[in-house]
Amino acid sequence: MKRLITLAAVFMAAPLAAAAPVEGRWVTAEKDAVITIGDCGRTVCGRISRFLVPPPQGADQRDINNRDPQLRTRKLLGMPVLTGFVEEDDLWRGRIYDPKSGKTYRSVIRRINATTLEVKGCIGPFCQTQTWKRAR
Repeated sequence: MKRLITLAAVFMAAPLAAAAPVEGRWVTAEKDAVITIGDCGRTVCGRISRFLVPPPQGADQRDINNRDPQLRTRKLLGMPVLTGFVEEDDLWRGRIYDPKSGKTYRSVIRRINATTLEVKGCIGPFCQTQTWKRAR
């Protein structure tokens, strides 16, 4: 019994694995935009803060591929593409929006190191992973 109490004390004292912070400015895998990730109330979100490659209609590009016709007039610049991210163990779970396809996917993000962010978008059991680099 004494040994069981000792083991329980050790496990309770050990810190749980926490997700590394993902806040900051990140260059997408395609190197066409900078996404700024930060606090959005009770969750973390990421917005398009800068275009590195101008979209076809320039900086005023609208969300023309959105499946919701009412959202097609919003500007891409400043638009959230990562939404509802909450910390779960050593990663963050939320949703990612792809303005090129107009689709939203389940997403998992994880900071690999100080300069690398792993971003996954998933449909069912199938996921596609990208690597984003910290913007300078």
